[in-house]
Amino acid sequence: MTSLAVKKRADLKGHNGSIYTLEKSESDTLIFSGSSDKYVTCWSIEKNKADNFAAQFPHIVYSLKLINEKKLLLAGTSSGTLHIIDLIQKKEIKLLQLHTQAIFSICYSKLNKLFYCASADGSISMISIEDFSILKIKKLCNEKVRSIAINSTQTELAIASGDGKIRILHTNSFEEIKVIDAHQLSVNCVVYHPNGKQLLSGGRDAHLNIWDTTFYQLIKSIPAHNYAIYDIVFSPNNKYFATASRDKTIKIWNAEDANLLLRIDKKKYDGHSNSVNKILWSNYKNYLISAGDDRVIIVWEIG
Repeated sequence: MTSLAVKKRADLKGHNGSIYTLEKSESDTLIFSGSSDKYVTCWSIEKNKADNFAAQFPHIVYSLKLINEKKLLLAGTSSGTLHIIDLIQKKEIKLLQLHTQAIFSICYSKLNKLFYCASADGSISMISIEDFSILKIKKLCNEKVRSIAINSTQTELAIASGDGKIRILHTNSFEEIKVIDAHQLSVNCVVYHPNGKQLLSGGRDAHLNIWDTTFYQLIKSIPAHNYAIYDIVFSPNNKYFATASRDKTIKIWNAEDANLLLRIDKKKYDGHSNSVNKILWSNYKNYLISAGDDRVIIVWEIG
């Protein structure tokens, strides 16, 4: 394992429930978090404390997405509702009942002026960012749809499903391009490599799988964690990626060859004491931010 330095910068505490989602803000020094306590909170990773924005919702917040050019924050909840928050006015401007169950993931295409939601009801939805009209809802499977990723050309979506499959769809039509038998159990997260040539997936089977994006053939399968992988993010310089797991650890990998560089745990680095549900890699000082069932947001300095 190649040496890579890590230093814990801060514990951010305030949520009274598991934290399921993290999202960047308009400022590199601020982030948002969403929790089972039904709050979305803004935090300063420069001052290591809560900022002056917090919003309470009727249901658990599972997903967040910043639409920076519109100054909007989208919040997906356990009831299948999507709340659209105007960050200038600091108020909700639209509420959409998109799904019958939780919205786990939100993906945005600036080029197509569309955003997409993935739901526990087994379906995905397509919505216009211009007028918030619901353009399409498509049922994909009888299991939960966990994650959506969009490729670099914004022409294809990768959909992670609870039936162990990844579905590749056209961004504008939802036409099916490819169905991949990806993991033995649920596929929990997908992300496209910044090089555009690979798709990474993490599963309930604890494997990290890497696929080529030409024919979506498996390149490498790594038994990366002891339990389910919940999230994968790339560093701002694209040299590394990190994985978060139910096994309470974060691992950092070389983005070029997927070699393991660092394991962050409770014992050695005073990491999380429960499942790590979400990670975010900030442009601000290259901070890696993690959150999970222990109700704590941890800010890590990686170098």
